[in-house]
This record gives sequence, structure tokens and C-alpha cells, in this order.
Amino acid sequence: MNDFLTNLNDILWSMPLVILILGAGLYFSVRMVFPQFRYLKEMIRIMGQGEDSAKGLSPLRAFVFTAARTVGVGNIAGMATAIYFGGPGAVFWFWVLALIGSAVALIEAVLSQTYRRTMHGEYRGGPAYYMEYGIKYKKLGRLMASVFAVFTILCFIFLAPTTQSYNITQGVASAFHLPVLAVGIVFTVFLAFVLLGGLKRMGDVAQRISPVMALLYLVMALIIILMNLQKLPGIIALIFTSAFGTDQVFSAIAGSAVTWGIKRGVFANEVGVGSSAVTAAVGEVSHPAKQGLSNALSVFIGTFFVCTTSAIMMLITGCYNVSGGSGEMLYEGLPGVAYGNGFVSEAIDTVVPGLGAPFVAVAILCFASVVLLAYYLYGESSLLYLFPKSRNLPWILKICFLAVVFLGCVLSADMVWTLGDIGHGIIAWINVIALLILGNQGIRIFKDYDRQKKEGVKEPEFDPDALGLVNVSETWKRSNRKHSS
Repeated sequence: MNDFLTNLNDILWSMPLVILILGAGLYFSVRMVFPQFRYLKEMIRIMGQGEDSAKGLSPLRAFVFTAARTVGVGNIAGMATAIYFGGPGAVFWFWVLALIGSAVALIEAVLSQTYRRTMHGEYRGGPAYYMEYGIKYKKLGRLMASVFAVFTILCFIFLAPTTQSYNITQGVASAFHLPVLAVGIVFTVFLAFVLLGGLKRMGDVAQRISPVMALLYLVMALIIILMNLQKLPGIIALIFTSAFGTDQVFSAIAGSAVTWGIKRGVFANEVGVGSSAVTAAVGEVSHPAKQGLSNALSVFIGTFFVCTTSAIMMLITGCYNVSGGSGEMLYEGLPGVAYGNGFVSEAIDTVVPGLGAPFVAVAILCFASVVLLAYYLYGESSLLYLFPKSRNLPWILKICFLAVVFLGCVLSADMVWTLGDIGHGIIAWINVIALLILGNQGIRIFKDYDRQKKEGVKEPEFDPDALGLVNVSETWKRSNRKHSS
């Protein structure tokens, strides 16, 4: 079974998917004239607007929920994994994905806002919704939407949660010398309590714990880097030479650097997967492009504030290993230490001995808890797409999700990463193809916002009729518009 899953993962994450994601990001960036750079100031301004509504969340809460998802296990243990298999050069390709792929995140959010629906009193949306209601050829749209919804449930309810819960329980149990089983039980009960509170409670938990922990983590990483500042120019040079195969030690794995940089980038920042479009749908904004810009900002936050500092912290202290792919080590700074959280813990211990393990354990607990809440929201939104009138199925989904979270505590590290990658790979293929089909619509909607801003309109309004759009969300009809931004 392990061999089958590994082979499937290798097929899904071969170079064609890498080219597809990067190509889509470059295409959207050029068509929209690189809004991820032009609108950085606007992205930040949007965060201070609006309030929660009965159906959705304020721009700030929606952003925190989305950004908190990108500041998770993938940005800490994931970066260690990328360096282990792809070498320091993987960091460069991670940057490329963020800079170009943020345009993909923008388009996803724009389309999700445009075609979202209200179900059981709350906004629900995401790729399945914009595939069905946005694609001109209805049979194709419904087919793609249904397949995507099924695989989203499979990925985010039955596969990907194991990665988060494994890292939470193993980290906490190891750092504080507690039984893994006990940690797993307590954490699962806590997660159940939050899920039962619905969208508002999930958003509240995300807003309370993720920003504080992210700031503490960033400060710790910066301290480590500043203590080794004289080595920083050499580390930056190493990242670039490794990425392009000119470094003597890591030249043999230059191809792996590309693949692992993109793979871990997608896992950490959701670029191309479409999952962040689900949280984007709950935002209360006056124009879909506002939520699109927020999603683009979340990619930058996750990449350059957490992933990059994590990677440089490991590289600058020499606390990492790099596999040659055939059992040999190209670099072994931590003999006997498995790839993952241990690399980051050891890096912190070089400056503050003994603090690494407990600090990383608490950080992972905070980050991954919010990620798991987002995972459930992704799965539930897809379930409600397939069965919009059902009120009992979400309860069954909660039980299944919590069972999988608990199961993740006892799986092996290789297995949990493989399962998560397979799930992300499948839905990334479907979603990016759909985005290319719908790309012109998303670009037109963004250009409408862009035009209004250039004309001096401070808060652009969205009028789908003026753009000739049909089947859009009822929330954009003038008689139903009740937003606060």
C-alpha cells in the first residue's frame, strides 16, 4: 500500500502540475498587470473595514481565517521537509510560487465571492460553486464541480487532517513528556467544542490564537537570524545556487528543488488547490475583488513572514539534513534527527537551549488547530454543495472528521505527508483547469474594480448585470445587498 501511495503521489506531483500552476499564475498576473504588487497598500487598507454579518465574517476575520490556514504545519515542518528532499534551492521556488501564484489565489477568491450561496443561514462557496454556476457549458460545470466536491471531502476530511493532528500530538507529547493518546483525546475534544459553535466560533478562535502565535514565532525566528546575521549573505547565495543547480553539493537534486518547493508551497499556501476560496466566500465585502486582494495578501504573509524565516532559521544555523534520494545524505547537520519539526527545534536551541521543542510544539498546536477548522469548513461546504437541503449529513461529517483527526495521532510521518499530498494534488489538477476555463470572468471582475479605483471611487461597488454575468450569488442583487464595507 505504501508503494502504491508513493507512486500515485509522484505521478500527481510530476512536472506537468508544477508547470500548470506556475503557468496559470503567470497568465493571470500578466492579464491583470500584476495586482499582487500594485495593490499591496490596498490589501492592508481593506483589512480594517467592515463587520461580521448574520451570514458571514468581516474582511479582517475572513482574512485571519484564510491567513491562519497558510500559517500552519506546512510553513514549519513543511519547510523542513522541502529542504530535506529538495535542498536549500526549494526555498527559491517557494518564493516564485508565492509571487506568481498569488494571482491564482486572487482569481479563486473573486470567483468564490461571485458565485457563493447562502445555506442554513451562512455563506458557502468555493470551487464547486464557481464551476457549476460560472462555467458556460452546464454539463461540464456540474461534472467538474461534483468531482471536485467529492475529492475535496476525501482530501480535507479523510486525508489531510492526519498531517496536522500528527504534528500536534507528537510535538506536544514529546515536548512536555505526555502520553500521545492522552494528548490526542484532549485535542479532539477541544476541536469538537469549537466545531459545534459554527462559523462564528471558528472565526473567533482563528482571530484570537493565530495572529498572536504568528507574531511570537516571527520574533523568535528573527532573533535566531540576527544572532547569525553574518552568515545571511552566504545563505541567500546558497538558496539561489542550489535552485539553479550550480552549487556543487546540491546540483544533483536541482529538479527535486523545483518539485518540492512547489509541492510544499501548495500545501502551505493553498495556491491552486482552491481551498482558500472556501474561506474567501464568507467575507462581507462590497466587491469580490476586495476578497481577492485579501487572499493574495494571505499568500505573502504565509510565505515571507513564516515560511522564509523558518527556512533561513534552519539554514543559517546548519540545523537541517538533505537527502540525496538514494539513502545517502548530501548534507547532515543533524545526524539521527528526522525531517520535520525537529529541525526548527534544534535551530532555536542553538540560541536558547531547551526552548526549541516546547516553543515549536505550542506554535504547531495553535497554527494547526486553525488549519483543521478550515479543513472542516472546506469539507462541509463541498458536502452542502452535493446535498444542499441536508441538515443531518454535516453532523455525520463532523464525527468522521474528528475520528480522522484522532487517527492521525498514531500514523507514521511518511504516511501522513503522502496522504496530504495526494489529496492536494488531485484537487489542484481539477481546480487549476477550471480556473483557466473561468479565468476571463475573474479577470473582468477584477478589472471592473481596477477601473473604479482609477476613476477615484474609494469603495467600488459590484454590479454583475453591468458585466453581463448570470447565475451570480443572490447577495450581489441590489435588493439583497447588506454589506458594511
